[in-house]
Amino acid sequence: MTANKRISIIIASIVIILLIPFTAMQFTDQVNWKLFDFIVAAGLLLGTGALIELAIRKIKKPEQRIALIIAILILLLLIWAELAVGIFGTAFAGN
Repeated sequence: MTANKRISIIIASIVIILLIPFTAMQFTDQVNWKLFDFIVAAGLLLGTGALIELAIRKIKKPEQRIALIIAILILLLLIWAELAVGIFGTAFAGN
């Protein structure tokens, strides 16, 4: 797969993921995202996609590449959970 096609897939995936809370906001009051929330989520997803793309391009050994991609995804999930509910109690969650 070419690099340009992967970048297009990353951007399309980000848009689709961000459409989920946007659509939910149209039907329920339980999802209440502000513009800033969408910007932060887009930044996190774009940064994650860029790091994964960089790992795919630069790391040649498949085992190391997979391990790094898994670590990047775990980091994304931990940051997302902290921002969403404050599981670690840091200042990022507003605690």
